[in-house]
Amino acid sequence: MSAVTTLTWCWRIDRRDGVTIGLTAHDRDVVVDGLLYRAAPGMVPSAIVRDDTLDAPVMAVEGALSHAATGERDLMAGRYDGARVAVFAVDWETPGTPVPVATGRIGGVETRRGRFSAEMLGGEVRLDAPVVEATSPGCRATLGDRRCRVAMAGRRRMARVTAQDGARLSLAGGAGFARGRLRWIGGANSGLSAVILAGDAAGVTLELPPRFEGKGALVEIAEGCDGTLDTCRDRFGNVANFRGEPYLPGIDLLTRYPGA
Repeated sequence: MSAVTTLTWCWRIDRRDGVTIGLTAHDRDVVVDGLLYRAAPGMVPSAIVRDDTLDAPVMAVEGALSHAATGERDLMAGRYDGARVAVFAVDWETPGTPVPVATGRIGGVETRRGRFSAEMLGGEVRLDAPVVEATSPGCRATLGDRRCRVAMAGRRRMARVTAQDGARLSLAGGAGFARGRLRWIGGANSGLSAVILAGDAAGVTLELPPRFEGKGALVEIAEGCDGTLDTCRDRFGNVANFRGEPYLPGIDLLTRYPGA
């Protein structure tokens, strides 16, 4: 009977910003494979149902926001969105080889009355994704990725935030380009990223204001692309790798008529 009563749940959360967090349903901390799993009173997993079908298993995990590892500001900032989660059982008396239960990624996260609820999606959800891409007039690649192949050397650099006013950030040395992406290296926003809508010699304007105050923090800014054929041709000379169909007739062709 002791082999059953000494088992406890553990969650290993690997966030996309490189932070790894261990949580356990036990009332004391547990160390498994060198990682400390902190006690999280009140963390309750839902039932996990698995069968021989291709339906994606879905599991919900609830817990208290008072735990230092799962603060509300990090949840609302999106630091847990898409994080990889591994759920397993382990003997808390003599932690040995863990027994895998489920793996997946965090989907929707909700907060209510000082508690959070996170949905964990199994790997089978990838089977619901389209097999082929839909056509589009704009490029579907990301500047600098393996499909775009534009060299990013000289198109990415570090800068210091000297002032913040809503979505407007003043940078030491300015931006040097009009569009792109910004990634926070330090400060309260560390690990988060944002889309740059406009840039000039003084700084950048983001798509959305940063979650937290960022004055004095170090950021990485990278040039972007608006995905149009003209930009691909004129700025990057990369038409050979353009991943769009700008001249393919769209659905509006069916509504056209002579004289329209």
